Amino acid sequence: MAGRFVTYKKLLLAVFVVAFILIACAQIASWNHPIPTNPGGIQPNTATASMAVVPSATHPEVVFITPTPDPPKALPTLRADPENYVVQRGDNLDRIARQYSISVYAIALANDLVNPNLIEVGQVLLIPPPDPDASAPAFKIIPDSELVFGPSTVNFDIAGFIQDQGGYLANYSEIVDDVLVNGAQIVERIAREYSVNPRLLLSLLEYQSGWVTQEYPQEETLLYPMRVFDAWRTGLFRQLSWAANNLNRGYYLWQVNSLPILSLADGLVVPMEATVNAGTAGVQYFFSLLNGRQDWERAISEQGLAATFIDFFGNPFSMAVEPLVPDDLHQPPMQLPFEDGEVWSFTGGPHGGWGDGSGWAALDFAPPGEPRGCVLSSSWVVAVADGLVIRSENGAVVQDLSGDGYEQTGWTVLYLHVDSHNRVKSGTYLQAGDRIGHPSCEGGVSSGTHLHIARRYNGEWIPADQSVPFIMDGWASNGYRVEYNGTLVRDGQIVEALNGRFPANAIQR
Repeated sequence: MAGRFVTYKKLLLAVFVVAFILIACAQIASWNHPIPTNPGGIQPNTATASMAVVPSATHPEVVFITPTPDPPKALPTLRADPENYVVQRGDNLDRIARQYSISVYAIALANDLVNPNLIEVGQVLLIPPPDPDASAPAFKIIPDSELVFGPSTVNFDIAGFIQDQGGYLANYSEIVDDVLVNGAQIVERIAREYSVNPRLLLSLLEYQSGWVTQEYPQEETLLYPMRVFDAWRTGLFRQLSWAANNLNRGYYLWQVNSLPILSLADGLVVPMEATVNAGTAGVQYFFSLLNGRQDWERAISEQGLAATFIDFFGNPFSMAVEPLVPDDLHQPPMQLPFEDGEVWSFTGGPHGGWGDGSGWAALDFAPPGEPRGCVLSSSWVVAVADGLVIRSENGAVVQDLSGDGYEQTGWTVLYLHVDSHNRVKSGTYLQAGDRIGHPSCEGGVSSGTHLHIARRYNGEWIPADQSVPFIMDGWASNGYRVEYNGTLVRDGQIVEALNGRFPANAIQR
């Protein structure tokens, strides 16, 4: 009888804990020039495949092939032994679980906690190790080039594809930044700003809500088409923005070995499989934020998003561009983005290129002057290199340095928070030092007048704190592994990133 009582008690505990956990910027640029058949001189990878992945059950004629093998990531070693933790003032079980990369449920079960909300200062908790058999699947969903807004997207007609599908999205519109825009314009804007592949966005939208093919999708998705049920994120624009930002977060965290585990929406913790690629990690991360274990495993399987993608576009690995970013990539020569003789302030070290999920590709500079806040500056932002302006709207200017007129290929530079007054127009060819516009708060999110500048190569944000430092006039960027912190270094001189105007962060050409 005693044994049955303990079993029954643990069953009730498990049910209770699971229940607790469950409760618990721009108009679209128009592209009037012809599309080249070989943009940037880059062709999809057609080399002999070296790694076969799981055949699709829903599409038996398709075998997923990775064009090149992905060497295992050197992920942090997970604990193999249990540990004891003494509860501190201000602790809660969720915080402790995150600290140890384990679920609330696992801690509650190991300590017979009838109510996970009731823990006391000084209480000793047994922290079990993560379950090594619960690792994420090794199935590869997409190549990296199908997550970023890169070379494979140049020939893709977003508006035409949406109209051909005839679903709810084809007739959708909403007001963004006081302008009425349609569904295709929203998808294109999100793809360009976050640099996320529109084919992936459309496949996710279809998988989550059926908006692309269904004329009358489920009512609950009309405000929340990505099923991100957040009152602050209603409408397609905000839902897609959230999706793109978190796809980027998973993608770039994986690249720097900073995504050892996934915390699923039901509180379960899953160790990552070290052999997947960054594109797959980005998709796995996205779905982990929205789903419990069963729905998450289905979404990232061959019957999930992968099947939707194939239905729309065919095998994603047949479109792979590899390597997307060469190992020997070097930045072309660049100068500082302001005029000779002016003293600007280096106010932001490496941080997100667009949103806080993208790689830390950006640096911030504030113009001279005493006023704080959002005041239009009389100083000029200037081009860091020679190149064609291919986008100029809502505070953003994008310059193509590769010479083919596309922001999906080669090197591009983003200048953000450039005021519309006297801003350079799209189609203008600039030489290094030519004027672009005045720094302001326009576009994106800003609490004070400054310039945000970032780099991409083949659509991938290039971090300013990694192997390809942002170098301007010989000043090379460095990071401290803390967002916005960092330095610029040249010939032994160091300029520190500081929020404000100080002698220590002053810099001039």
